[in-house]
Amino acid sequence: MSERKVLNKYFPPDFDPELISRRKHPKNSQQVVRLMAPFSMRCNTCGEYIYKGKKFNARKETVEGEDYLGIKIFRFYIKCTLCSAEITFKTDPRNTDYTAEHGASRNFEPWRDEKAEEEDRIAKLEEEENNPMKVLENKTVDSKREMDILDALQDIRARNARNERVGQSDDLLSRLALEEVENEEDAERKRLEEEDEKLVEEVFSKVPASGSTTVTVKRKADDYEPPAHTLLSSSARSLIASTATLQPAKKRKPEGKNSLGIKVLKKSTKPRVT
Repeated sequence: MSERKVLNKYFPPDFDPELISRRKHPKNSQQVVRLMAPFSMRCNTCGEYIYKGKKFNARKETVEGEDYLGIKIFRFYIKCTLCSAEITFKTDPRNTDYTAEHGASRNFEPWRDEKAEEEDRIAKLEEEENNPMKVLENKTVDSKREMDILDALQDIRARNARNERVGQSDDLLSRLALEEVENEEDAERKRLEEEDEKLVEEVFSKVPASGSTTVTVKRKADDYEPPAHTLLSSSARSLIASTATLQPAKKRKPEGKNSLGIKVLKKSTKPRVT
């Protein structure tokens, strides 16, 4: 039984590959490939977001005049899923990544900035190892940057202190105004209380107290003595009359009960019949 998938092909004895004509292709021909978006991006035409990993039928070509250490750089053409605008991006063999070229902008990725800073630092150290003058220039730039930062920090501190002083003065003024208002209210309250006390004294000074009333009786030359009630004022007479009418009535003792409330039976005077 023969194999289902034959891998060996039959070549006749008189086969000459040089007689086969080769097809002519353009120098920079494009190929249709299937790929996924290497990074999340946003279309510059319609603003549509394209997430990382979305599949596209793209066209691939080799970038002319660009390479990295002999490694070719390829360009890919895709279309936006919403407006069908053309988007291109290239390979970046130096950073083992891709770069957005046209039609879309790459979304912000914080780890890429950290990686770029680390690469810049490493490149700076390598450059300083071989060039002493570069070391001096970098130190000068760093010192100037530190001085600018300190000046900006001093300005911020001075502005904050000025704002705090302004806030404290405003608080002091408001506190003084509040104290003035409270003092005025206290003075007004005291004045009203004094007026009330004066009014009460004037009212009660006209009515003498019953316990401290003293009446002086002067005799005339003809030895005439007026009655005592005529010497009193009308208010005193009314006060005496009210006290006389309001005397408490005596309580009646309950019949047939002693002080403890026990009923006492009266003894019968009739003789007992035996």
